[in-house]
Amino acid sequence: MEFFEVVEKRRSIRKYSDKKVPTEVMNKALDAALLAPNSSNLQTWQFHWVHSEQKKKNLAVACLSQGSAESAQELLVVSVRPSLWKKTSQDILSRGTPAGLEKLMQTYYGKLIPFLYGFQILAPFKWLIFNIVGILKPTPRKPWSLRDREEICIKSAALACQNFMLAITAQDFDTCPMEGFDESRIKKILNLKFSDRIVMVISVGERVDRGVWGERYRSPRDWFIHEI
Repeated sequence: MEFFEVVEKRRSIRKYSDKKVPTEVMNKALDAALLAPNSSNLQTWQFHWVHSEQKKKNLAVACLSQGSAESAQELLVVSVRPSLWKKTSQDILSRGTPAGLEKLMQTYYGKLIPFLYGFQILAPFKWLIFNIVGILKPTPRKPWSLRDREEICIKSAALACQNFMLAITAQDFDTCPMEGFDESRIKKILNLKFSDRIVMVISVGERVDRGVWGERYRSPRDWFIHEI
């Protein structure tokens, strides 16, 4: 599909048909998710593609028995694990760097990223440094806390989710991103860590007529788009 046609067609689907979603459709969309931009290329998110029928049923219940979850042919749970920065940053450095950027990359991933994402015991000290430097010149004020780090990871995960959903739509299937769920139960179902955060659950399938709840509604454009 042409890109803007895909954007127009994508809707949050509340009811799916019984048509199976081919594995190649899912894999192609997941590969598209991997290409999404992410902060410092740290890739701190994970897609959990659930194959177990029992786990799917349990997930549907944890998603408050929404029609989007109960009728889905496929369910994916998108989580973030901020501590992945250690693994991915080392992986980036181990692959070698473009000529002339070795020192920059070593400084960025070997020193700056560990300072920003690690050493949480120094959080108040980091906050003080950022704000003192910010008086003298423009400077990023975050991340200095665990919450800041988590927020950055969630933003990156959301970009990957959008890539995935548009890629599914481009292949004539549909999705629904769900935020209504019991996070603790989902973590237990998937055996995730306490520190993991569930960003959203995405259902996948083929829409039925009653799967779309009316025309798309958007408030006036000038409420949100500001030209200054």
